[in-house]
Amino acid sequence: MEENHFKFTNAVVGVPLFFVLFLWFVYWLEIRFGFDFVENGIMPRTFTGLQGVIFSPFIHSNLEHLYNNSIPLLVLLAALLFFYRKEALGIIVYGILLSGIITWLIGRANYHIGASSLIYVLVSFIFFKGIQTQYYRLVALSLTVVVLYGGMVWYVFPKIDETISWEGHLSGLIAGLALTFCYKKSEFKKTIKYDWERPDYDPLEDKFMQRFDENGNFVNLPEPEVEEEIQIEKHSFFSSHSNVVYEYIDKKSSDTIKSDVDRAEDNEE
Repeated sequence: MEENHFKFTNAVVGVPLFFVLFLWFVYWLEIRFGFDFVENGIMPRTFTGLQGVIFSPFIHSNLEHLYNNSIPLLVLLAALLFFYRKEALGIIVYGILLSGIITWLIGRANYHIGASSLIYVLVSFIFFKGIQTQYYRLVALSLTVVVLYGGMVWYVFPKIDETISWEGHLSGLIAGLALTFCYKKSEFKKTIKYDWERPDYDPLEDKFMQRFDENGNFVNLPEPEVEEEIQIEKHSFFSSHSNVVYEYIDKKSSDTIKSDVDRAEDNEE
């Protein structure tokens, strides 16, 4: 796993904060101008109800509903953007669409609204993806999600609370699990730092492991065999067997010979 994959950026804080503020802005519009956006939620198995697949996560029935969804969204979106930075946008968009479609198919004949389906998408994806990768940081994140939001699993069953959309919760759980199989993360495999971590590692060829016997005792390596050096006969570039005779000529004799040579050249001219 490359450590630089987990990189803190402004988006880790900015995107969750903007998303939650937008939910509060929509609710403010509804209160301030007397709009009723509930009818823009998911009405299962009706054509007009399909609009809720897109709009339902941004609509909330009351202030308590909005507040209960805001804190988990801030935490889970920040975790998603930090640990799954490249996949975050796809998980959010496809998670909303997929969970909305499933809710439209299996939901009761009531309007289903709220961002809780997205929360279940994030919880499901982060938990199951961390278990699948078996990377220690993501497994730790999965366990943290279980500790914080493990109790939410009870709200995917019917008749626990008739006032909530258990269908939306169940749809989010299914959508998050499905998305874990759509995003394959080879980067999450453990990075090989040492030769003995490689699958083709052979300890018999390891110089360090050769210093130990079968019982684990330290032994000296056998002395390497010294190859005999081959003597190559070197020949000089020029060779001769003729005797060379040197004669000593003093300076006066040399000057006399030089003068005779000069006179002879003058006579020839």
